[in-house]
Amino acid sequence: MAFKDLAEAIEDTGKKHRDRMIAVYIGVLAVLLAISGVGGGNATKDATARNIEASNTWAFFQAKNIRRHQLRLQIAEFEALLASQPALPEAARAMIEENIAKYRKDEVRLGSEPDTGEGLKELLVKGKVLEEQRNRAMLEDPFFDYGQALLQIAIVLASVAIITGGTSLLVLSGALAALGAAATLNGYLLFWVPPLGG
Repeated sequence: MAFKDLAEAIEDTGKKHRDRMIAVYIGVLAVLLAISGVGGGNATKDATARNIEASNTWAFFQAKNIRRHQLRLQIAEFEALLASQPALPEAARAMIEENIAKYRKDEVRLGSEPDTGEGLKELLVKGKVLEEQRNRAMLEDPFFDYGQALLQIAIVLASVAIITGGTSLLVLSGALAALGAAATLNGYLLFWVPPLGG
């Protein structure tokens, strides 16, 4: 009987050690899952924030562009008035020419304001940069979703492997965990982006 008790004790010790190692493995997976969740949340927030900023920038761009076109129309009207009224009194002519000069200056300022960054040229660049940032965040987000799903399944399979004592579920859990970790890492780095179907 002593040999049987000894064999059972050794078997129990081996099983306890295996279960502890699986528990540590599950803990590591939980940390990876948390990292993936943070990345996914940040990607979603970044995509939303950049989309709002880009939308506001384009609205401001359009408002300034409308103002520039209004100035151009006013300049054209004043020039047509001067051309059609050669007998216009000198004081009126001077006032119209002064307004034309002011409007031309305003038109140039609307086109580019490097000091404030709010000219049409600067707003165009800013809007495109914000769109690129939004698009990147939108590309990142699904990888975090895939990573989270794969890591959650890996945790469940590892937990079941503790109960059943089987190795095949643990191997499958490891494979899914590796894929989940790779998807999460890809969410942060975007080293692979699937080609878009068209």
